[in-house]
Amino acid sequence: MDPAFLATAIEAVVRAGDFQIAKFGTGVRVDKKGTIDLVTEVDLEVERMFRALVAERFPGHDVLAEEQGLASTGASHRWVFDPLDGTTNFAHGVPIFCASLALEIDGEAVLGAVYDPNRRELFTAEAGIGAWLNGQPLATSANATVLESMLVTGFPYHVQESPDEFLRVFGNVIRHARAVRRLGSAAIDMCWVAAGRMEGFWEASLKPWDTRAAALIVDEAGGRVTGMDGAIWDAYKGDVVATNGHIHDELLAILR
Repeated sequence: MDPAFLATAIEAVVRAGDFQIAKFGTGVRVDKKGTIDLVTEVDLEVERMFRALVAERFPGHDVLAEEQGLASTGASHRWVFDPLDGTTNFAHGVPIFCASLALEIDGEAVLGAVYDPNRRELFTAEAGIGAWLNGQPLATSANATVLESMLVTGFPYHVQESPDEFLRVFGNVIRHARAVRRLGSAAIDMCWVAAGRMEGFWEASLKPWDTRAAALIVDEAGGRVTGMDGAIWDAYKGDVVATNGHIHDELLAILR
């Protein structure tokens, strides 16, 4: 793989994170995409910056990003980008957000980069090679049961329309786990699984830009990623369960 791809991914997410921090807490404009789904001027500007970077360096590549969707030419290379994962946190002054970027070649993720600018943590992965945090190898935790585990989750933006099923599942999990957290950034949630801080993550109705990079990071750190039905994970279907591997089957059974 061209080393320029990973170098560009790192440059893009770090540049995005630096811009996020520069604007954090400054009263940026916030608009609504839905009842509780927000977008800020930072989301939009960071995405514009990234699209310009790809157009300059890799003009034959496609880009799929949260705010403007897919600019498709049918290319074999597709960048999947979330310019600000954790927008609601950002808008409310909560310092848990990041930039997330993956590169797909012929539909397979080959690299991922997630940058958390508040903690200056850069998570990266290359398919078949490994995963790293600030250049140091990552490994998931060794905890073997859900009872020993700290888990993390999120709720979709349409949760207010039909909360009962999400609350049923959440209730099942808290009856079995040591603790459950809700941080507000799926990419950070999954990277913390890769880093061994959490043992597992689940969420429904996510988008590829939320999960594509972090799922590869979990996988390369020794974890396991599937759909909620236990099937091979598809970033374009929305549901995801990511764990250290040891608790995966037990967590899947609880989620059902």
